[in-house]
Amino acid sequence: MTSKIKETFSKVKTENRKALITYIVSGDPDLETTLDIMHSMVSEGADIIELGIPFSDPMAEGISIQKGHERALESGSSLKDSFSLVREFRETNNNTPIVFMGYMNTFESLGAELFMKEAFESGLDGILIVDMPPEESSDFSNEAKKVGIDIIRLIAPTTSSSRAKKICAQCTGYVYYISVKGITGASNIDSNEVKRKVSELRKHTDLPIAIGFGIKDASSAASVMDVGDGIVAGSVFVDLIGEGDKIIEKIASKTKELYEVLK
Repeated sequence: MTSKIKETFSKVKTENRKALITYIVSGDPDLETTLDIMHSMVSEGADIIELGIPFSDPMAEGISIQKGHERALESGSSLKDSFSLVREFRETNNNTPIVFMGYMNTFESLGAELFMKEAFESGLDGILIVDMPPEESSDFSNEAKKVGIDIIRLIAPTTSSSRAKKICAQCTGYVYYISVKGITGASNIDSNEVKRKVSELRKHTDLPIAIGFGIKDASSAASVMDVGDGIVAGSVFVDLIGEGDKIIEKIASKTKELYEVLK
């Protein structure tokens, strides 16, 4: 079973550019708008879409994405709704990989077997469980392997080399490297430090490495684009949703801005 994520990174490489991975919260501000945003992002160059699954205590997130989770919960969005959203997206787009990013409590509410069954049937391509270490994820990893769902994992600047090696060994799809210490939306990317850490990671994995946290515009994307295989931008999009007006138009413009610098 060929990974759609793997195919996407291969395609991007042949086009001599970097992958653009965009993040929004499922159901922020509502499910209908989320679907429109997803299609808009793809039309302006997004290669992979990460959908945050609404959670009441998103501990890794900064204020921007916390507010996105709050808006999604207020709209009534749930994990079940997110699977339905992917199904609807797949009615017209069967190429763009979709990754669920969320927290253990939400994913475990279904159990690994049922979750992966739903994931496969909906057309999901990968999951990233922020607070689930490899030592506690064997059930999800085993079930994911059965249906060809990728398990993406986070590696932080503070992660030791030995720990990074263990994490990479249990990762598929791509490795998500956190470019700054702290929460999502943090700024002040040290591109030299990112380069050093990503070079270390290359010793442990042949998987693509996507760099996220702190990427908000063309300048911040350009500062790390030569280091990794792709960038992840999230807070900037969630902020635009929070502004409440001309959401689709603004997100399309920002997606295009980021895509152009990665070409």
